[in-house]
Amino acid sequence: MRASCRVARWGRKVLEILLAGGWALAPILICSAIALAIVLERCWTLRRKSVLPPGLGDEVRQWARSGQLDPKHVEALANGSPLGELLAAALTVRRQSREIIKERIEDTGRHVVHRMERYLNTLGTIALIGPLLGLFGTVIGLIRMFMDVMAGGIGDPAKMAGGIGEALICTAAGLTVAIPAYVLHRYFRSRVTGYRIEMEKQATALLDDLTLTPSPAAAPVRPRRAPVPTAPSAG
Repeated sequence: MRASCRVARWGRKVLEILLAGGWALAPILICSAIALAIVLERCWTLRRKSVLPPGLGDEVRQWARSGQLDPKHVEALANGSPLGELLAAALTVRRQSREIIKERIEDTGRHVVHRMERYLNTLGTIALIGPLLGLFGTVIGLIRMFMDVMAGGIGDPAKMAGGIGEALICTAAGLTVAIPAYVLHRYFRSRVTGYRIEMEKQATALLDDLTLTPSPAAAPVRPRRAPVPTAPSAG
């Protein structure tokens, strides 16, 4: 019972603080909601087992060595994970030269990394504009305070306290949103970079298997003997 009463009092205090922040606090609250949605979505999407399924690279290389590949198999691999999409791109042109396979891997890798970095620019923008929105709210609060002082003089401290409180609340709210957004933006960027390096390793290993390992079904080609010249017959 006491815990519920404390939570209720804390909720009322938070509501009072938000209301005291004025209308300048609304953009900061919107940015905080967007940042929270991006963080939750990226945490779910960038799970390691969904980006780099364990053992997938070794399994795909084993398929390539044994020749157990068909279009449906490759399509299912491409739709399974970002790493699977990258390896499937190499398997699609596996009969081409090494340069063509490598170019296809690089092109597909750029698209895969771009999708993994989705919404991160928005999160970085929120981290950048959060303090600016807080500063904007601070300026609005100070302007309100000076307008109240000009209208009624300095005899009413409550009017000055309201403007100062609005300014400080907006500043604190902007920093509260910007600091976690910046930290998480850097964290997701580093995670994507680590995934990209690991996918490059797996793709390079598959490229070597496709181009440097001789196919077991290919029969060795024997060199043709040069014809032995015969001496001209005496006429």
